[in-house]
Amino acid sequence: MRVVSTNKAPAAIGPYSQGIIVNNMFYSSGQIPLTPEGELVAGDVREQTHQVFSNLQAVLAEAGASLDTVVKATVFIADMEEFGIINEIYAEYFGDHKPARSCVEVARLPKDVKIEVEVVALVK
Repeated sequence: MRVVSTNKAPAAIGPYSQGIIVNNMFYSSGQIPLTPEGELVAGDVREQTHQVFSNLQAVLAEAGASLDTVVKATVFIADMEEFGIINEIYAEYFGDHKPARSCVEVARLPKDVKIEVEVVALVK
C-alpha cells in the first residue's frame, strides 16, 4: 500500500490522504473545489466542477494514473437540478472513455460546496 500526496491538489483537510494505491489500483479521496492552496472556489457549479477535475487530474498523475484509466467515479452533488451542467463538464474531461459511475444528491457536502468526486483508477 502506498499513500499518494501532491501539492498540485489541496491537502487533506482531515485525518485521511489524497489517495491510496493498493496493488495496481488507485483509490482517491473525494475532491472538492479547493485550489491547491486550500482556497474554496466559491463560483457557480461550472467553476467548482472544473476545479474538482483539476484536482483529480493532479492526484491521478501523482499516482501514475489518469482520467483514461479511471474505472469508477462517484459524484456527489448538492442539487440534482445542476446534474445536466455537471454531466456536460464530466463528459468534456472523460471524452470517449466512459467509466462506471454513480451520482447522488446529498444533503450537504464539506464546506457547503456544490460537488465532490472520487475515483478508482488503474495505475499504469
